[in-house]
Amino acid sequence: MAASRPPRTRPSRAETRRRVLDAATAVFARQGIAGTSLNDIAAEAGLTKGAVYSNFSGRDDLVLTIMEEHIVDRMGAATAVFDEIADLKEATAEAGARLLSGIGTDATWHRLLLEYWGLAMRDPAIHAGFAERRARLREAITRAIRKAAGAHSVELPLPAEQLAVVILALSNGLAVERGVDADAVPETLFTDVLRLLITPRPT
Repeated sequence: MAASRPPRTRPSRAETRRRVLDAATAVFARQGIAGTSLNDIAAEAGLTKGAVYSNFSGRDDLVLTIMEEHIVDRMGAATAVFDEIADLKEATAEAGARLLSGIGTDATWHRLLLEYWGLAMRDPAIHAGFAERRARLREAITRAIRKAAGAHSVELPLPAEQLAVVILALSNGLAVERGVDADAVPETLFTDVLRLLITPRPT
């Protein structure tokens, strides 16, 4: 008598969503955003196009979700040091090191960000979604900055929401410059700028 086969289990919605995001990230990196279709992503994930649509409204939703997830993870890892390390100078140095390390390891992601920015500047519908997600990211970073400042009794030189913009712009700008000429961006540059931003000034 043949042994009975174990019942096939369908992946959970969360597992399917993760497979789609991972596949989209890989295909976007290989082909660029404009050159990628949902069929390409479905094939990479080993799923149907319907499975992609059951989790995401389309390509733009996928791009924006990947960006949001990426930035939240990176900034979360950087700001977490202010809870982990009591000394403000040491915590700032580690936060800067983590952010700069991300710039070095995420070169492909930054290229995708620039590509999508270019698409958004030419298409009002893409721009609206992009602006909405970026606003949510700035809010998350703003909360993290306020939390870190409160934990270390730091008086910020600018409102936290403006510092969030500065940190995002600095991260993206340094990524561009490092992509052009890595030697132009020293390993300590992000840390040095963060220290200038948060070091208490003498009264």
